[in-house]
Amino acid sequence: MMEEEELEFVEELEAVLQLTPEVQLAIEQVFPSQDPLDRADFNAVEYINTLFPTEQSLANIDEVVNKIRLKIRRLDDNIRTVVRGQTNVGQDGRQVKEITRDIKQLDHAKRHLTTSITTLNHLHMLAGGVDSLEAMTRRRQYGEVANLLQGVMNVLEHFHKYMGIPQIRQLSERVKVAQTELGQQILADFEEAFPSQGTKRPGGPSNVLRDACLVANILDPRIKQEIIKKFIKQHLSEYLVLFQENQDVAWLDKIDRRYAWIKRQLVDYEEKYGRMFPREWYMTERIAVEFCHITRTELAKIMRTRAKEIEVKLLLFAIQRTTNFEGFLAKRFSGCTLTDGTLKKLDSPSPSTNPFLEDESTPEMEELALEKGDLDQPKKPKVPDNPFHGIVSKCFEPHLYVYIESQDKNLGELIDRFVTDFKAQGPPKPNMDEGGAVLPSCADLFVYYKKCMVQCSQLSTGEPMIALTTIFQKYLREYAWKILSGNLPKTTSSSGGLTISSLLKEKEGSEVAKFTLEELCLICSILSTAEYCLATTQQLEEKLKEKVDVSLTERINLTGEMDTFSTVISSGIQLLVQDLDAACDPALTAMSKMPWQNVEHVGDQSPYVTSVILHIKQNVPIIRDNLASTRKYFTQFCIKFANSFIPKFITHLFKCKPISMVGAEQLLLDTHSLKVVLLDLPSIGSQVVRKAPASYTKIVVKGMTRAEMILKVVMAPHEPLEVFVDNYIKLLTDYNTETFQKILDMKGLKRNEQSSMLELFRQRLPTPPSGPEGSGSLSLLAPTPEQESSRIRKLEKLIKKRL
Repeated sequence: MMEEEELEFVEELEAVLQLTPEVQLAIEQVFPSQDPLDRADFNAVEYINTLFPTEQSLANIDEVVNKIRLKIRRLDDNIRTVVRGQTNVGQDGRQVKEITRDIKQLDHAKRHLTTSITTLNHLHMLAGGVDSLEAMTRRRQYGEVANLLQGVMNVLEHFHKYMGIPQIRQLSERVKVAQTELGQQILADFEEAFPSQGTKRPGGPSNVLRDACLVANILDPRIKQEIIKKFIKQHLSEYLVLFQENQDVAWLDKIDRRYAWIKRQLVDYEEKYGRMFPREWYMTERIAVEFCHITRTELAKIMRTRAKEIEVKLLLFAIQRTTNFEGFLAKRFSGCTLTDGTLKKLDSPSPSTNPFLEDESTPEMEELALEKGDLDQPKKPKVPDNPFHGIVSKCFEPHLYVYIESQDKNLGELIDRFVTDFKAQGPPKPNMDEGGAVLPSCADLFVYYKKCMVQCSQLSTGEPMIALTTIFQKYLREYAWKILSGNLPKTTSSSGGLTISSLLKEKEGSEVAKFTLEELCLICSILSTAEYCLATTQQLEEKLKEKVDVSLTERINLTGEMDTFSTVISSGIQLLVQDLDAACDPALTAMSKMPWQNVEHVGDQSPYVTSVILHIKQNVPIIRDNLASTRKYFTQFCIKFANSFIPKFITHLFKCKPISMVGAEQLLLDTHSLKVVLLDLPSIGSQVVRKAPASYTKIVVKGMTRAEMILKVVMAPHEPLEVFVDNYIKLLTDYNTETFQKILDMKGLKRNEQSSMLELFRQRLPTPPSGPEGSGSLSLLAPTPEQESSRIRKLEKLIKKRL
């Protein structure tokens, strides 16, 4: 027990004294030792076994214990000495601080003395510099003044905290006076060299003025700005005279001469004065920018005066030449002098990834992409914005209504040409390989839209773009009305019904649909065109929003135009459905007028079924092939036809009365044949068999199954009455008394029999479900299998056998 306690104590002690490997390695390097007690992996049990390897060695255990106790005492003495040494070090530190206090005082004195000597030297330099500055200013030695003035300004900064001293303040005021005199003197020198009025300026630059510009860099920035302003004004004074409003060259048709003049002036400036002004003044760019501001103002003024003379060709010519000049400025200058924000505020083109702005050197590729409806092709890297864009051409924006009116007129003529061409050329020729193709006129329309957008976006991204968008909307609607809706074939109101005898005697294929093959192809072509226009109009709206100013994006909305094209699509689908539906009407009418009570045996499908299938096989493949590029609209056609034909078939089914048992079997066989054909409708007549869409299959199965259930109820014996009523409720789940009445009429029951059955039907109707009890009420009405009619089973076997 004691040994276990000792082992636990040793383990706890080892856990407390466990050191990291890094610390242990550092200790071994500082205090190397061979003593086993100093090892990191010291094991007390092994150490004791080493001291006492045998039982005989236990005889000197007292001696070993005494040695270990001596070691412990020495270790304690060493620890005590180290701790006391640390205490003495703290006392010695206080003594050192007292000794170094005097040294610190000497250091402070030295630092103050050095500062005083430096300040006196600066004061001497300042006094001498001010005297020299005043003398050099009088002698116009601007080259020496530029260097000296900067040094005086730097020295004067050291004396800001000594301005309370009168002598220092006096020197500072002399420096300010010298700066003021320098500025006035330099301005006077420039006025003398470049007089704003009177004689022309000298032929060449002056070295004195060149040095004066270096001084102006150091003086108040207003001096530099005044020099620049006066020089540019004098340099452009000739321009204002040559291109006055009353001069012939001032009008837009000679706008090239303005830009040619400034190009010559910039070359002349570079040759004569390029070295006189410092490069960081960007004088060439400043001259060009001021020319642009003057030109914009002058052009705006003259265009307001002669607004009635502005024609669209003249306006576009002037804008093109102006934008070319702005592009020239962007290539020549960086635009760094425009950082004041005035131009950016004037015209800040919004970032755009609009493919309508792609490289115009390949218009054929752009038109091809547009014809394919691929407005979202990969974008080219965005070209950096032109900082000079709009610096002159902004003046044309108030007059862009001329351009917008011109585009309105051009688009109106384009639409009229489309209408004329369609009437002259007629509908597209039916082609089973390329039927239903998009009308070429719509691609032409959007290509023209694209060119207008590119052109207008180069002119302005503000209100003119909104006006152009309004024009786009107008002619999208006109295209939808005049070209698409206006050319849809018209339906006739005549029913064209057939007699029973004529239907039964007609040969297969003798009846034709209302619409010819050409008309069906035209409807599909218009539908495809409307679908293309719908998708492209949506993309057009996105591109317009990207191109226009951000503040105007909310005003661009082409939803109404997209709805117009959607209406055209719906009208086209509805026409196709009505055509096939109307073609099937005579057959359904014949079905309802056949003497079903006289049918004696069940044969092949009835002639009316053959007629319906014939019409389906005639129309559906044509429609499917012509709508191959717009598969979803063919699916919509199938769904709408099923939703129209099946209820109409059931309505005519109720008109078949009275029906004998054999007649009902024949009708059930016919119904099943129609169900199979309708399920196969999307791929009928196609070499490629596709699975019909689930949404369509669900509609057909639900509708035709109801027709089959109606006939099964008619075939069921009406006695006993309870079984018949329960069978009706189970098969049809229709609680409408009128439907039940129609079933009884089909069976040919007499009125007195019908009244008792109607009374029983009302009694057997389940109560409306009001909870868990109501939900299971219908299941109680289900008849047992033994109550099923044997004739129904036989008929099902017959149908399976025939299939």
